[in-house]
Amino acid sequence: MTDRPTARAAKAVLVERLADAPGITGVGLAKRDSDYVLRVDLAESSAGARVPGSVDGVAVVTRVIGTVRTLPAT
Repeated sequence: MTDRPTARAAKAVLVERLADAPGITGVGLAKRDSDYVLRVDLAESSAGARVPGSVDGVAVVTRVIGTVRTLPAT
């Protein structure tokens, strides 16, 4: 079972590893059943090739969300 502190530590490692990787739009924690996993949001599915399946024993899942843009000011 992966607890939240363990997942947070693995997230820090993954964020550093993917810092300059194109197509990665975000890295966060997600709950799957009773475990925490790392979730990596992608601009396109091909960016998933850069993402490891696990980091320090914590599972990594990906989700294609598209490009993230700021909303115009109103």
